[in-house]
Amino acid sequence: DSENDDENYIFYRDEVCFFVMNKYPYNPGHFMIIPNKHTANLEDLSENEICHIAKMSQKGVKILKEWGAEGLNMGFNLGVAGGAGIPEHIHMQLVPRLIRDTNMMTTLSETRVYSSDFDKVYQEIKDISRKYLIKK
Repeated sequence: DSENDDENYIFYRDEVCFFVMNKYPYNPGHFMIIPNKHTANLEDLSENEICHIAKMSQKGVKILKEWGAEGLNMGFNLGVAGGAGIPEHIHMQLVPRLIRDTNMMTTLSETRVYSSDFDKVYQEIKDISRKYLIKK
């Protein structure tokens, strides 16, 4: 239901997938590409769905680089043992990285500090995404 997209931090959707900001981000700007098909298994996605998500991840990389990412971590965390926070619905993680973005809190306390305004970051990412994510 696209009516609640902004309150759910969804900034793009199409017939195959949608883009949503991670509510528990590793770094500011961290978002996910989630297939519309509800599945826990990557192998359940069709070739078309996999190819579409791969193409969309290229656009996601462009968005994050323009936003200021110096590097990225991206991929699927499959299953509980693979680190999936929502194991019943697969999703591609796109995590922007900056040189020296880890700190002593992460190293000593295994705690992440989110030092940005989440709503502001969402709006910035959403605004940039309009250049790259135009529905046909």
